[in-house]
Order: sequence, then structure tokens, then C-alpha cells
Amino acid sequence: MRSTCDTLLVAGEALGRYGFPDGHPWGVDRYGAFMQELRLQDLENRLRVQRPREALRHELETFHQSAYVSLVEQRSAQGQGFLDAGDTPAYRGVFEAASAVVGGALVATEEIMAGRAKRAFVPIAGLHHAAPGTASGFCVFNDIGVVIQALRGQFGVQRIAYVDIDAHHGDGVYYPYESDPHLCFADIHEDGKYLFPGTGAAHETGIGAAVGTKLNIPIPPSSGDETFWPAWERIEAHVAAFRPEFIILQAGADSLDGDPLTHLRFSEAAHAHAAARLASLADTHCGGRILGLGGGGYNRSNLARAWTGVVKSFLEHD
Repeated sequence: MRSTCDTLLVAGEALGRYGFPDGHPWGVDRYGAFMQELRLQDLENRLRVQRPREALRHELETFHQSAYVSLVEQRSAQGQGFLDAGDTPAYRGVFEAASAVVGGALVATEEIMAGRAKRAFVPIAGLHHAAPGTASGFCVFNDIGVVIQALRGQFGVQRIAYVDIDAHHGDGVYYPYESDPHLCFADIHEDGKYLFPGTGAAHETGIGAAVGTKLNIPIPPSSGDETFWPAWERIEAHVAAFRPEFIILQAGADSLDGDPLTHLRFSEAAHAHAAARLASLADTHCGGRILGLGGGGYNRSNLARAWTGVVKSFLEHD
């Protein structure tokens, strides 16, 4: 009988507290919507579940500027103001909630690197817009950047592949690592001419020694699975040629048909396929090591089905 312990889920109410008040699209109910679907499909009992922890300040500062971390801490205590130009409001406890998102991603990374799991999924994570010195697009701390820094500084992993299928371009990952030849970046997203953050043009392939290690695939609004499949073949070839030591998947569900903030029309089959194919690449190149992160998604039914599809694909590789 195959063991099902190779796939880890990082879950706990600390993750559910990352959400903004007053009808904000990123509400605290997103976590519960996913967990309800996971239980409905009787998947939770097939996973090893571990709680997140809050990231320590020095861990946050491996990617973020100290002054920005202090700003988040201050406005979190005050419970007012914004952490960016107006999309990401402060609320009481946002510092702790955002730190738990980063800590959850770090727990998953630590478990994978210790050999206690091959694959892991963190539903409230993948905050790919946060920059070193500011929040952006509902993202306070960039857990992806902190994980990349931990993989390199703590575990000696250099060749990391980051794949992003969120409708929005992962600018908070792309630009800090634009000149890094050891960070493979592949991102399919709604064309920035129509959608925040307005970046991720096809000609952005890296700079200096990193030219060619970055793949941006902007696609028009209303694109569906028929556009995703050929684009995915390019992503898969790009990652396979890089031969990574660790793979990160940002599985934002706002690229599914019916999201209130975006205009793509993928089905959840796209997310399940991406997770399955990347898990296979991870088996081939990096001992199965893959970390899945939930990312965006503002239609609760969509995110529940898409993320559950990612988890099922990971389980099928146990």
C-alpha cells in the first residue's frame, strides 16, 4: 500500500486570520471555503497536516527592508492606514497574520528539506506582489521571497523554479530576481495592459546573466483552457530545461472563469494539470520537492475547487 504521508498541508486558523475587513475582496472566509471543500472531498485525512508558525523578524528581513517591517508592525498595532498606495489596508493584527502566512510557507519548506514530506500545499500564501519595501495588491509580506532566501541561506539550494498561474503577474518575485540566473521564473497571466500590476510583458526575460531564465506569457482577457494548454507546454519545457533543485507553484485561482476581479476563463482542470506536471518534473529533477501556494482568487467556489485540484494532483504522486 502506498503511503499518503509524502504530501503535507499547512493549515490552521492563524492562516485564516489573513484577510481584510469591510467587504474587501480578500476576506477571512477564503481559508474556510477551501477547508470545507477539502473535507467534502474527504481529502484532509489523506494528508499530513501541520500548523503554521509566525515568521521571526529576522526571517522577514531576509527579503524585506527593516523599515518596512517596522511600518507594518506599527500600523498593525494602530489598526488604521494603508500599507501601500490604497489597496492593502492595515487592521489590528495584520502583522501577526501576515507573519503566519510567511511562517506557514517556511514550515512547509522546512518539512520538505528535512525529508519529512516531498510535496506541500499552503492555501493562504503566495503573496507575489509584496516588494521588499512596500505592500502591494493585498500582499503584505512576500512569503515566496522569504522562502527563496531560506532555501539558499539555510539549505544551500541554488537552482529554484518559480511557476505562477495567478491571473496577475508575479511582479514581487520577478523584479527582485530579474538579474538572478539561478531563479527560473515562468508566469502566465492576463495581459498587463488590462490588469494590475501592468507588468510581465513577453520581452521581460531577465537581465544580464539571467537573460532567458525568465518566461512571461501575457494572454488576452477572456482566454480559457484552449489558451492555457499550449502556454503550459512552453512553461513545462522552460522548467525542465532549467533542471531545478526545488519547485514553487503559485496557484492563484483568480484565473478561473467567474472571478470578480479578473477576466480569464480557465477551469480548475488547468490548476490540477499544472500541479500534476510540476510534481512529475519535481520527481525527475529534485527528489519530488515542490511547494504549492494558494495565491489569489476571489470567487470562493473557484478557489476551493482549484486548490483542492492541486492537492489531489499532489496526492496522486504519493
